[in-house]
Amino acid sequence: MSRKVTIIGGGNLGSAIAEGLLKSNFCAPGDITVTKRNLSTLSYLKEKSVNITADNNAAIKDASLIILAIKPFQVSEVLNGFKDSITDKQILVSVVTGVSIHDIENILGKQIAVCRAMPNTAIAIQESMTCLGFSNAGAEEIEYVSSLFSVLGKVTVIDEKLMDAATVLGACGTAYAMRYIRANIQGGIEIGFDAKTANLIAAQTVKGAAELLLQNGTHPEQEIDKVTTPKGCTIAGLNEMEHQGFSSSLIKGIATSYNKIVKG
Repeated sequence: MSRKVTIIGGGNLGSAIAEGLLKSNFCAPGDITVTKRNLSTLSYLKEKSVNITADNNAAIKDASLIILAIKPFQVSEVLNGFKDSITDKQILVSVVTGVSIHDIENILGKQIAVCRAMPNTAIAIQESMTCLGFSNAGAEEIEYVSSLFSVLGKVTVIDEKLMDAATVLGACGTAYAMRYIRANIQGGIEIGFDAKTANLIAAQTVKGAAELLLQNGTHPEQEIDKVTTPKGCTIAGLNEMEHQGFSSSLIKGIATSYNKIVKG
């Protein structure tokens, strides 16, 4: 399958995807096209031989994959602007929050392979967790889209009805993790570290903990058991956190974020 990719919308997310594709050599710079009304903000991509244009119809002409990276309120206008140019030989991937595949298909009025993708902000450093949902896509098309997002981090294919849940766990989850790290830093300062050193220790420790789960395929409790000894300082700290509602408050926060999405 051709590696020509067009990104409709050169904002923060669209540009981050373009940068990731460049760094990973997923496709040649000349096979990437990014569109935006204000092209001056994309000059740095042009310097890297990426094609930039304000013409969406021209941009998608030879693309095998089109990534829609715009604001939700722009979707109808933008899709209506190029729906006559898109063909069933192309794949449309939407990274737009809150816009369903059904919404997109209704606007297009034709049957093509559509994917809804939910990455997170770590896509800028090729460490995203991206959830994918598909409609009218064959095995080759699913593999192609999955391989693209795999160079930008980890990928999992889910039922599209779980996309709102994926938004909370995978996208909002970045903020939850940051808040935990911030609290860790504050605690580190209280017990004697300067802010810079506490930041380093806290961030690297969380990164290492996550890698243990990803590389070993273990459950968190298995890794916790390895560092908790009878009457030790780790179990004492964990128990105090649980007494203060650590796990329950996190679970309630996730549920609250989810309810905000589905109920408004």
